[in-house]
Amino acid sequence: MENLLRWNCDELLKSPLFEPLHPYLLLLDCARFPGLDEINALLALQPGIRTQSGKPLRFVGHGLGKLAFEAQYEPRCYLSGEVQTRENNLHDLFNALVWLAFPQSKAAINARHYRALTEVAAPLHSQRGSVRDMATLFDESGVIVASADAELSGVLSDFKWKELFWSRRDEVSAAMGFYIFGHGLHEKAMRPYVGMTGQGLVLQVESEFFSWPQALRTLHLDERVAVYLNDPANCLNARELTPVPLLGIPGWSADNASAEYYDNRDYFRVGRRQSPV
Repeated sequence: MENLLRWNCDELLKSPLFEPLHPYLLLLDCARFPGLDEINALLALQPGIRTQSGKPLRFVGHGLGKLAFEAQYEPRCYLSGEVQTRENNLHDLFNALVWLAFPQSKAAINARHYRALTEVAAPLHSQRGSVRDMATLFDESGVIVASADAELSGVLSDFKWKELFWSRRDEVSAAMGFYIFGHGLHEKAMRPYVGMTGQGLVLQVESEFFSWPQALRTLHLDERVAVYLNDPANCLNARELTPVPLLGIPGWSADNASAEYYDNRDYFRVGRRQSPV
C-alpha cells in the first residue's frame, strides 16, 4: 500500500533526479502503480533489448522458495531473459525502468554476476566476491558522472565539494552532468534526504555531449558504461566508484542555493582520490 500512496510520476517528471527515466514515466498512468503488463508494454516499444546470452528481455513474477541455480535471479535473467519483478514494489519497478533506459549497461552487470557465479578458474576465484560487490553497488547506488572538464573531474575525485558545487557552480552546470543509474537510489529519491549519496562512475565526454538531445545522451552513456563493465580489467573493486553527495549537485535541491549548505561536513566529507574513466 505504501508504494501506491507514494506513486506520483507527475512529480518525478519535474525532478532532475529521474531524468534518464522521464521518457518512460511519460508513458505510464500516473494515477495508479504500474503492473507487469504495463512494464512489459513499455518493453515492447524497444524489442531489441536482450541479455548478453542473446535472450529477449521480459519482466516476470518473482520466484518463491528455494530455487535451483538456473531459476535464481541473475542466472535466470542471463539464461532466459526473465527479470523477476515483484508486483506493487517501487524497488523492482525502478529496476525495470533502468533496464529500459540503460539496457546495455544492465545486461553487462547481469553478465558479470553470471560469470562470477559460474567461473571456477583459480585466478578468478578470489575476485568473484569483489566483482559481484562492485556490480551490485553500481546497480543499486550508481550515478553516471559525465564530464567535459578533466580539472573538474579531479576536483570531484578529491572530494572538494564546496569548490566544485559552489565556487565553480557555473562551470559544473556547463561541463558536468549527473545521471542516476542505481534503482535503489531512484527509490530513495522519492523522498530525498541530506545524506543521500550515489556511487559515481566518472566518464570523460566531449563538450558537444551537453548539446545533444536527452535520448542521445542516455544512449551514449549506456554504451560507454557497458564498455567499461564488459572489460575484465574493470568492475573488480568498489573503489572504482567515487561517492557523490547528490543533494549538493546544483539544481538538485533548493537548499543548496547558499554557500553555507556545503559546510555540513557530515554530508560533504573529505576522502580518497579516484581517476576518471
